[in-house]
Amino acid sequence: MGMNKVVGSASEALADRIKDGMTLAVGGFGLCGIPEALIEAVRLSGAKDLTVISNNAGVDGFGLGKLLETRQVRKMISSYVGENKEFERQYLAGELELEFTPQGTLAEKLRAGGAGIPAFFTKTGFGTVIAEGKETRVINGQNYVLENSLTADISLVKAWKADTSGNLIYRLTARNFNPECAVASKFTVAEVEDIVEVGALDPNFIHTPGIYIQKLVLNAHPEKRIEKRTVSNPAA
Repeated sequence: MGMNKVVGSASEALADRIKDGMTLAVGGFGLCGIPEALIEAVRLSGAKDLTVISNNAGVDGFGLGKLLETRQVRKMISSYVGENKEFERQYLAGELELEFTPQGTLAEKLRAGGAGIPAFFTKTGFGTVIAEGKETRVINGQNYVLENSLTADISLVKAWKADTSGNLIYRLTARNFNPECAVASKFTVAEVEDIVEVGALDPNFIHTPGIYIQKLVLNAHPEKRIEKRTVSNPAA
């Protein structure tokens, strides 16, 4: 039947595991598909000098923005940093390191890291500040820049549904960077809204196999500030 990976809380999942100076890969895009409870558990752990690989850093006071407020993040490896004034303030004041990475390149850096591929060539960023200090090469008459892959000490991901062995199904676009983050470390914790028994999920619809997941945390009612359908009222 497989191993039961469910633990009682997000803090329990990270207890004795998270340490100062670690690198975390965190799923999400904006506030969509973010592991809300796990981010709060990182905050409560007090771990500092963290490097965080994530598309962005949430907003002020929510998502990864919580960890910026408490000064637990030393460096962000991310793609989009708007919508977060504290991020902007810390970066401009020289208090926060930033490794800017194009969005598709970031996804491939994580995927390649999970696949054991150390680096790859991409056209994206050639001739810009992104390529500064990096190896370049002409392949078939086209210019490419070499990008190193990314791995983390711990990955924190958000999925919609899981079985007790950690097989995951994401919901719609909340999938975003989560599958790539899930494979980019040897210790991945998944926060999910529904946990079912092994065998209840159709194997054809599993996005991340349980072999990549070490711990599961149930958060049945996340705040989900952004994952809501909003429609206009034509009569208004």
